[in-house]
Amino acid sequence: MEEWKEYKLGDICTKIGSGATPKGGKESYRGGDTSLIRSQNVLDFSFSWDGLAYINKEQALKLNGVEVKQGDVLLNITGDSVARVCIVPKSALPARVNQHVSIIRGNSNIVLNDYILYFLQYKKLFLLSLSQGGATRNALTKGMIEELTISLPALSKQAEIVSILKSLDDKIEINRRINDNLEQQAQALFKSWFVDFEPFKDQPFEESELGMIPKGWRIVSLNEACIKVTDGSHYSPKDSPLEDIPMLSVKDMQHNGFDYSSCKKISEEEYKKMKANDCVPLKNDILVAKDGSYLKEIFMCLEEKKQAILSSIAIFRCNSNVVYPEILLQILRLPKIRKDVGDNYVSGTALPRIVLKDFKKYRFVLAPIEVQDKIIETFRTINAQIYKNEDESRRLAQLRDLLLPKLMSGEIKV
Repeated sequence: MEEWKEYKLGDICTKIGSGATPKGGKESYRGGDTSLIRSQNVLDFSFSWDGLAYINKEQALKLNGVEVKQGDVLLNITGDSVARVCIVPKSALPARVNQHVSIIRGNSNIVLNDYILYFLQYKKLFLLSLSQGGATRNALTKGMIEELTISLPALSKQAEIVSILKSLDDKIEINRRINDNLEQQAQALFKSWFVDFEPFKDQPFEESELGMIPKGWRIVSLNEACIKVTDGSHYSPKDSPLEDIPMLSVKDMQHNGFDYSSCKKISEEEYKKMKANDCVPLKNDILVAKDGSYLKEIFMCLEEKKQAILSSIAIFRCNSNVVYPEILLQILRLPKIRKDVGDNYVSGTALPRIVLKDFKKYRFVLAPIEVQDKIIETFRTINAQIYKNEDESRRLAQLRDLLLPKLMSGEIKV
């Protein structure tokens, strides 16, 4: 490793700094052409468009000091998402950041921004421990970031290391885009059949409490469509890192699955308690995020495995004589339901939460099971491809995470 040199991150960057929220907080976002990137938009290795705010030219001008440029590294520096890091996508520009996100821009003569991204991921556990030194909330300061020691090979070697890791991330991103397209197809097909009733226009319709519906269809509640609607454990066992049975909360939910990398672990004895209390999801159960960004994550379990869930997640177990889980999944993902839930079934201000006993009464239009039979295989085919891509992406992420420390430390050569 003679060719590797050590630097302070602050000495090889032309920019390290966070921004601000326009006066008036989130209520002041006036819309416009400039993105205001917040911590919720910065995920590990990827950028999230969910909830991306926009500000106008006047507001952007006041934040010119934190203008985001193509290829900049974005690092979350406060709160529960501290130390998450990604590269800003070109399509998010022009952009500024708020006070919870730091821009890190390397001197291109010394270091590649992508290399900084992977270095910060390599140092993730150290950054998390560093952030916990404050008296109140987790935080990384500008000084902490500048003082990080980074070992750098030549630019050509950095490029080789980045190319290996980035090829895995690029394939994960391709899978994500494919799945987005597949989900849009599924939603469009569902809307055509079960919302707009397009294949049934020539059939008789009748009046219902929710308007005109095809004759023979009915209005049911979630409680009627399911043999069980419940939530996970209200008892949270102490984390046992040496164990290997996951205890999952809403924070561990991802689109179409769980992130097991940082969840709590419980013992076999605790798992048996959770199972006895029906806090273990079964195959084809639908899991719904109850807390915070309620209904943001909804997915179906395709397999049974040793895992238990906490009360921030709800379990919907379908009555197979009434509705297929693939159909209920699409119903729960309808934008209208999310709006209805926010308007009528959520309590709490600091941490909004779905009131499950009320939400169980939610009523919707449902086709007879023989109508569902005609389309169910199409949804199953789409879902199977989505989960296949998700599984491949998880395996690629595991490979990347295995290679990352070895490449960044010089333990293995390219």
